[in-house]
Amino acid sequence: MSEAGTLSVIATRAGGPEVLALVRRELPSLKPGEMRVRVHAAGVNRPDAMQRAGNYPPPPGVTDVLGLELAGEVIETAADVTRFQPGDRVMALVAGGAYAEEAVVQADVCIPVPAGLSMIEAAGIPETYFTVWSNLFQRAGLKAGETVLLHGGTSGIGVTATLLARAVGARMITTCGSDDKCAASIALGASASINYRTQDFVAEGRALTEGRGPEVVVDMVGGSYMQRNLELVAEDGRIAQIAFQQGARADMDMGPLLFKRLTLSGSTLRARPIPMKAALTRAVEAEVIPLIMEKGARPAIDSVFDLTDVQSAHAHLEASAHTGKIILKTAACTEE
Repeated sequence: MSEAGTLSVIATRAGGPEVLALVRRELPSLKPGEMRVRVHAAGVNRPDAMQRAGNYPPPPGVTDVLGLELAGEVIETAADVTRFQPGDRVMALVAGGAYAEEAVVQADVCIPVPAGLSMIEAAGIPETYFTVWSNLFQRAGLKAGETVLLHGGTSGIGVTATLLARAVGARMITTCGSDDKCAASIALGASASINYRTQDFVAEGRALTEGRGPEVVVDMVGGSYMQRNLELVAEDGRIAQIAFQQGARADMDMGPLLFKRLTLSGSTLRARPIPMKAALTRAVEAEVIPLIMEKGARPAIDSVFDLTDVQSAHAHLEASAHTGKIILKTAACTEE
């Protein structure tokens, strides 16, 4: 890091992509358990846009530099870090700070980048793969042979869930906002995709499951979708709520929760304590990395932008025209 600090991205105020700016920031000294990483690539996620818009502030004590996931090369480790050393390639889940040339990360939430996986691919793993594994597999308990319906099939979460569901032998049905997106979702491995603008996803979801409904529903929309998810999901089914893009309030009849013996779960990833994130990291390393490397569940990369073109990356995200991950790369990354 130069004396002028490391190039970093912040939101100068709440607003659209135009409020994102490149600034120089000094990194803090390493605390126990931390490492300094030269960032090669960082994933762009919906929560980043929410933070930029003023709707998702970082937890107390977390940097205002944007970005929740990165891949890079270890530069320096705290004295108590023994698993990694300078020169190691790692991917990391962070509470903030990934949109930068360098970042401080907790070693316990890092995974070695396997040989044969690019830094750009690795940068697209921590946020979405951790979220999907936690919610769809650990909490909702998706198993081989079951059917899951997920809203937002071409989002980063949607694509990741489709890839992992297919890898474990489950059936994925998605909802998307256009016929083109439905086709893209099917091309990535969904068995069917419903255009929610022209079709009733409850009726279609039942028809695609011989009337019983899917065993699992994953929803990031909220609002009016919450009642319809209760109506759609199968008896003894599970609903995993991971976001509320239409809002967290709805006028709901919760009767189906009892009559159909349903399980409704929700969680966020960013604010979890480090020990919880570390346990999830170890589970992803043990159970998900083999699916990525051996079962065809590698990240689907939509597009790559230079860190200096971060405004365009956010505009692309908000246009919702992407299929898979949007990645920022720094000058340290030589990959295309």
